[in-house]
Amino acid sequence: MTTAEQSLADDKMRAEIAKLIAETSKINAEARWYPLAVATGLVGAIAGLTAFIIKLFGL
Repeated sequence: MTTAEQSLADDKMRAEIAKLIAETSKINAEARWYPLAVATGLVGAIAGLTAFIIKLFGL
């Protein structure tokens, strides 16, 4: 393998590593916000259900 070929292979490897690091960061960010999104949806659903029950029974 020539020096140019080795340099090209090294550049490709660095690019792949950078891509994997970026994907890992994205997944970690999504994992951090996912519980908040689920909790927000759950609170909204409970609030909607409570409002429906109050209107249904006229409490």
